Amino acid sequence: MHNPPLPELTVADPEIASLVEAEAARQHGSIRLIASENYVSTAVLEASGSVLTNKYSEGYIGRRYYEGQQLIDPIEALAVDRAKALFGVEHANVQPYSGSPANLAVYLAFAQPGDTIMGLALPMGGHLTHGWSVSATGRWFRSVRYGVRADTGRIDLDEVRDLARAERPKVIFCGGTAIPRTIDFPAFAEIAREVDAVLVADIAHIAGLIAGGAHPSPVGHASVISTTTHKTLRGPRGAMLMSDAEHAAALDKAVFPGLQGGPHNHTTAAIAVALREASTPSFREYAQAVVANARALAEALVERGFDLVTGGTDNHLILIDLTSKNIGGKPAAKALDAAGIELNYNAVPFDKRKPFDPSGIRLGTAAITTRGLTTAHMPLLAGWIDDVVKAAGADDTATIERVRAQVTELVGGFPMPGFA
Repeated sequence: MHNPPLPELTVADPEIASLVEAEAARQHGSIRLIASENYVSTAVLEASGSVLTNKYSEGYIGRRYYEGQQLIDPIEALAVDRAKALFGVEHANVQPYSGSPANLAVYLAFAQPGDTIMGLALPMGGHLTHGWSVSATGRWFRSVRYGVRADTGRIDLDEVRDLARAERPKVIFCGGTAIPRTIDFPAFAEIAREVDAVLVADIAHIAGLIAGGAHPSPVGHASVISTTTHKTLRGPRGAMLMSDAEHAAALDKAVFPGLQGGPHNHTTAAIAVALREASTPSFREYAQAVVANARALAEALVERGFDLVTGGTDNHLILIDLTSKNIGGKPAAKALDAAGIELNYNAVPFDKRKPFDPSGIRLGTAAITTRGLTTAHMPLLAGWIDDVVKAAGADDTATIERVRAQVTELVGGFPMPGFA
């Protein structure tokens, strides 16, 4: 059952309660490999569901537009101080509602509509809010996009430099949603300095790895850092903006009153809890284990003939091109979900298929590492993925059902925060 229990919800709205309970059971019974998901602690869940959701707190610490902030200010101050200490930054804003609004605040702070901005193209592993055409950031600003090398799948920093020199962007984003390799923050910083651009490191996927010492930090290289607070950081669904002192005031003004009203105080408290957890030695061990599991899983998949973009991974994320398997990413992902292995279909660089029916699948090891799976389990997972992908192409439901039963048996031995 869901933990904490839901007795009041069960009485007040049994339909919603039953769906929440079913979702808790589903999460417990699956191998969750979606790279942007994780399990938060019960403490984070309790903070997220607290009476803090009742309170409006427009403004910042000591400068609110509503009364009754005597306890809200200390909560936000804890979150800010913990973020600054954990990441070693001069300034932190914990109010953005999620990653996309956080990135929009960057534009509002440092660019005007029509200005040139630069980011990794979405099909190459970037994010919608880094200037892609269907996003407001691609419609309101002049977006130029860098890509990856066709032969390696890695970012070509020579191309980034040449493009930046030619286009002179106001803002350069580094980071994205499907980058399996270490981001070279010093090289991006050198390019940004040369063209007098604000460098923004979007570390949404790797924030927990950075906090745990498993990935280099952008601090000292990027003037602005944007991140969500879930994914590898194992916090609630929120976001933070961090920066040096020079860029702090513009960011704060862009978040409030530029884009938002009152912060979500229950989320702020949950972020504070997650940041405290991320400062512990056990979290550092977890971050290292996430990367070790990803590398072990990548190696096992390669041994089974899977084509990995960039050939492997340096972080939590693996991007697989299924072209050689004669199956699209969407039918493969759906078959794997039926087998209890949850991931997402995803475009790969230079994909010839449509975005809603791409050639690849994306997976990550953050959630399964939280559950306690180790490198010893990764060859087994790779074998199941291989079996199901083959079964999907052959309409072999028996194999999918067999793997589903094996998955259920395996994960039953690993506890899940939020389920008892």
